[in-house]
Amino acid sequence: MSAPTLRTPAGTAGVDAVERARDAAARESWPEAYALLRAHDRHPSPALTADDLSVLADAAWWSGHVDESVTARLRAHAGYLAAGDHRGAGLASWWLHYEYRGLGRPAAASGWLHRARHHLADLPPCPEQCFLAWTDAEEAEQHGDPAAALAATHRMTRLALRSGSPDLLALSRQAESAVLLAQGRRADALALLDDAMCAVGAGELTGMFTGWVYCLALTQCMEAADFGRAVEWTDAAMEWCAPPWSGRPPAAPDAAGAAGTLPMTVPSGENPFRGVCRAHRVQVLDLLGLWELAEEEARLACREVPVDCLESAAAAYYAAGDVQRRQGRLDAAAESYAHAHELGRIPQPGLALLRLAQGRSDAAVAGVALALACQSDPRHDLLGRARLLAARTEVALAVRDAPGAAEAAEQLASLAGDVPLLRAMADTAEGAVALSAGRAALPHLRRALGGWLELRVPYEAAQVRMLLAAACRAAGDEEAARLELAAARAAFERLGAVPDARRAAALLSGGARRRLPGGLTAREAEVLRLVAAGGTNRDIAHALVISEHTVARHLNNIFAKLGVGSRAAATAYAYAHGLA
Repeated sequence: MSAPTLRTPAGTAGVDAVERARDAAARESWPEAYALLRAHDRHPSPALTADDLSVLADAAWWSGHVDESVTARLRAHAGYLAAGDHRGAGLASWWLHYEYRGLGRPAAASGWLHRARHHLADLPPCPEQCFLAWTDAEEAEQHGDPAAALAATHRMTRLALRSGSPDLLALSRQAESAVLLAQGRRADALALLDDAMCAVGAGELTGMFTGWVYCLALTQCMEAADFGRAVEWTDAAMEWCAPPWSGRPPAAPDAAGAAGTLPMTVPSGENPFRGVCRAHRVQVLDLLGLWELAEEEARLACREVPVDCLESAAAAYYAAGDVQRRQGRLDAAAESYAHAHELGRIPQPGLALLRLAQGRSDAAVAGVALALACQSDPRHDLLGRARLLAARTEVALAVRDAPGAAEAAEQLASLAGDVPLLRAMADTAEGAVALSAGRAALPHLRRALGGWLELRVPYEAAQVRMLLAAACRAAGDEEAARLELAAARAAFERLGAVPDARRAAALLSGGARRRLPGGLTAREAEVLRLVAAGGTNRDIAHALVISEHTVARHLNNIFAKLGVGSRAAATAYAYAHGLA
């Protein structure tokens, strides 16, 4: 006789599935938690609690199902409200505000934020109020009230300390850092940011807060032009975002604390922060001159960025456009800038520099001027402002607007302070203006080259070498000029900056006919140089001892070869390609 079959009591299997889902969530194995809770929710026996629905919402978000996350969060809010749990309802409301804002539904986001305040306002101090304080700080900054913003971050810190939560404390440190940075208190801000990043690096935070702090810190570093921190933390962020260790925990650090072995909480499956962190990495790789990798990472970032973080995809497209432009792939660059624009980013100054390379100087001037005028608060993006001013200097010099170039360079120098990346940009701009005006440019350019080399930013260093070569030639030091040109050409060739490499080679070879850009003949290049110097047809004819009719014929050929339609556009092309 066979042994009796032991039957599972009704509902026990469901309870077991929910318990396993809770355990998976505690381990941050979100796909597992999502699958278990979603399957149970189809035939709930018993029904999921409000806490379980919150876990389902988190698991759905980590698994890339944002709509399901919102639906589960709405049900969780209803469950908390029915139970009279205002803390739970308040937190669910804040999360709905956060998710709706990311999905581009500001009215719904505003309504849920109002509900969150209603649920939490009259309660004794509790951890959930930290999120409201964070929102208060962001809103105060947007309204131009730095005192209120700082007070909100201090309130957030007090609540975080009271709660004993490493997550909330790290987030409060980051929030205060952002406010201080906007107020110009750079040293204090970066000290707080380093404190928050210590908690991240030590693996003290849960996955959501680790991702938040990484993304926010990387944004701050790039906007503040703190290139050293950006390099260090993008590498760490991508390591955290990498696929997990086949279900095994990360190795403990060795006695020396070797890089790459720090224990970190890495969620299983796909990581929604990966695309955002990768977009930051693209900008770093671009500056480091690792262009092939930067473009590949940009493609990956655009595929991985969540639907509620499309501004990161726009940044990746823009960075790819910069790479393609400097490689001479102008059509591809135009397409990348167009994609960035479609996603809401003004693709400047890259688009203006592209137009300058195409000889469309009027479009270049208008584009960079409009971008500068549209920047509402430059304090929040120092690097963005500096790049616009550097481009404004370059474009103004190309169209012979000496006062405009000098003004832009002066503003850039005032903005730079003692920030190494900005200082190198300012020295470059001031050196270019001085060179154009016939003043002593070597001191500025030597400092600029030293700054770029120390930062390990090769393209800008090579560009400065081109300016140094011109300054050395103007000073009569031909040997020094050739050394700078040779170094610049080698750097451009390593980078794949084809137009710049050709320009450096042409200057090294004395402008041999076969190396002239645009297929110009030597005589056409002479005519173009005189046009760029402001000469009329009569002036050029007199200088070259030819007829004005011949000058006009040469100009027609030049316009046709370069694809330009005016003397101003031809002048811009001449400056962009080292012919002026």
